[in-house]
Amino acid sequence: MKHRRLGRTGLVVSEICLGTMTFGNQADERSSFAILDRAYDAGVDFFDIAEVYPVPPERKYAGRSEEIVGKWMAGKPRDGVFIATKVAGPGGGWFLSPVRENKGSLDRHHIMRAVEGSLRRLGTDYIDLYQTHWPDRGVPIEETLEALTRLIEDGKIRYAGCSNETAYGLTKSLWASETHGLARYETIQNNFSLLNRRFEDELAEVCRRERVSLLPYSPIAGGVLSGKYQEGNRPAGARFTLYAEYNPRSQAMFRRFVNQKTLDATARFMAIAREAGMHVATLATAWTLTHDFVGSTIIGATRVEQLTDTLAAADVTLAAEVIKSCHGVTKEILYPLG
Repeated sequence: MKHRRLGRTGLVVSEICLGTMTFGNQADERSSFAILDRAYDAGVDFFDIAEVYPVPPERKYAGRSEEIVGKWMAGKPRDGVFIATKVAGPGGGWFLSPVRENKGSLDRHHIMRAVEGSLRRLGTDYIDLYQTHWPDRGVPIEETLEALTRLIEDGKIRYAGCSNETAYGLTKSLWASETHGLARYETIQNNFSLLNRRFEDELAEVCRRERVSLLPYSPIAGGVLSGKYQEGNRPAGARFTLYAEYNPRSQAMFRRFVNQKTLDATARFMAIAREAGMHVATLATAWTLTHDFVGSTIIGATRVEQLTDTLAAADVTLAAEVIKSCHGVTKEILYPLG
């Protein structure tokens, strides 16, 4: 397992990170521990969580993922693992946050309350990377950064990051950090995959010039790039099988990720992967790691055997012809996720 530095930080982490958003509902504690152990044994030392996890967000489950990771982490040397978690803002219009009575915000009050809850559930006295889960345009970015700066000064977090952010939001935050002498976002966690390359349009340049690391989530597009939804298949218990029947927001996500363009592109990527002698999930994960602005790619699982193909990406170097073939699919099927 190779390692990369995140932004301008002292965090040098495994280039594959384990995401935990299924822990506590789709994956019970025993299954979650098995997934964590498998990743850790493969050299993964970076783990991503959020106070609202697992998803879809529900009050009865909120915080459960952090509790599970905290129990597992109790048996590991704290300095040997890097923990990233997130404070929930207003949800970006996608959902009502199931914490603090659905009134989340990225102001001082909510950030301070959120970090105390995460520290308690994780059973630790510091968080390596603390991320804002969604932007909160109603709160001045200076207030958010001031709260994060205070947490760094108090030793409760080491560094700050953001997620689901735009080029405007990231650039504005970096300007505010520099102008006011505040902590800055060292990482950005956004959706990025062979089916969703929008990050390359503008955000990639910001990250390169400002030394901010992308932590891509959904490198296999929520499982679509594994090929399991091809030919109308709806595997029992799979994310988008569940989302198709859950609520209007989740149904919109299902239609965005499972549509004719995404399935056609996936079929092409599956053929490229077969020709290269690897599983398409390995290809998709390894492809994200070919980008110089990527710090660590976040993979996930509901069953331990699902890690086999994504973890294999750590040992893969994609040939130039394979990368060129992937670019060819992108040119022919533009923006399959819209």
